[in-house]
Amino acid sequence: MIMKEANKTMQRLIQEFPSNLKEGLNIAEKTRLKNQYTGIQNVVICGMGGSGIGGKIVSQWISDEINIPVVLCQDYDIPTFVSNNTLVIASSYSGNTEETLISVKGGIEKGAKLIGITSGGELHQLCLKNNFDVFVVPGGNPPRTALAFSLVQLLSIFEQTGLVKSGRLAHIQSSIALLENNQVEIHEKARELAEIIGKKIPAFYGDSKYEGITIRAKQQFNENAKVLCWQHVIPEMNHNELVGWGGGNDQFVAVFLDGTDSNERNQRRFEISINRTKSKTKFTHLVKAKGENLIERSMYLNAVIDWASLYNAELNNVDSIEIEIIDYLKAELSKI
Repeated sequence: MIMKEANKTMQRLIQEFPSNLKEGLNIAEKTRLKNQYTGIQNVVICGMGGSGIGGKIVSQWISDEINIPVVLCQDYDIPTFVSNNTLVIASSYSGNTEETLISVKGGIEKGAKLIGITSGGELHQLCLKNNFDVFVVPGGNPPRTALAFSLVQLLSIFEQTGLVKSGRLAHIQSSIALLENNQVEIHEKARELAEIIGKKIPAFYGDSKYEGITIRAKQQFNENAKVLCWQHVIPEMNHNELVGWGGGNDQFVAVFLDGTDSNERNQRRFEISINRTKSKTKFTHLVKAKGENLIERSMYLNAVIDWASLYNAELNNVDSIEIEIIDYLKAELSKI
């Protein structure tokens, strides 16, 4: 009964993703940066897990325009190059993620400019105390279900600081319509993917511009479905892992997430890679995106992944909310 209730809760949280995007847009519109961000030479996004994946996805969305490096920090130590010309963006849903807090404090010591994205906790207090800009989002849910909020606030930060031109938030708006208008198809694709994976080990592959989405897929199946899996991107996967499929068999599922916008040579690589894995496992599956731009296509694939991870949890009778081992890990670290 507890497991069924937990999965009902996760179902509601995934269902709320489009409305979270809408709420995120409202928060972004109302939160105007009060500090100056001139002379920025690099950006470091600090965040872990469900709070950090938004940084990876957004950095790829803006990579065709931004002319300074954007680096992810997913550890305790801030990069050595951080200086007073660095913008550090701290993304911690709870506001208490220890790796993020420690790395951010290291950035402050180096004179970096800081902007926070959080629902509260120590990060919120740190921003208020030091007069740093902060985007406050609704809290109380598993961080992995709050992706919509971090995506929107990150885009707003890059647009408000002038590091990219405005326009991508409009793509978030159109993504909402895309998700709402394709619910039946998204659920059909998700159920099909969940059933194909079953109790097998999935490997998620995508074009390099969708690396954040393939990582998100791994994370969602890890946490929601309690499944061990991995991810890689094309073309890099063709230089190592494709050889590894020589040892593949039917305990694995090769899942190809096709954004439908790969260049000609990568599209051919997709075809060859799919044929190669098909020779080693009968469980090879292709999910094609819908959408008119990178953001829409990413959001479509993400929706399929979110629902598939829940449906797989239900098929395998596991609790999609439970993260007991992470809670245990945090309790043990608190003793140090």
